[in-house]
Amino acid sequence: MKDFFYAIQDLFVNVLFAPYDALRALELDNWWLANAISWIFMIICMVAIVYWMKQLKIFNDNNEEDKSISSHSFL
Repeated sequence: MKDFFYAIQDLFVNVLFAPYDALRALELDNWWLANAISWIFMIICMVAIVYWMKQLKIFNDNNEEDKSISSHSFL
């Protein structure tokens, strides 16, 4: 059973975390290049938020949403 947990440790330390180790080493040389992945994810999120807001505006302009105040019978 001990070998099983050592195998999990080896998988994570030597294989799955290798890209993070490379980015950590790259940061010492070039900060912009090391953080390029973060910038790409931020741009993707911004584009997704803008798309989502445009879709919400389209549905809001068509009056497709039920905006009644009372959502429960006791209100």
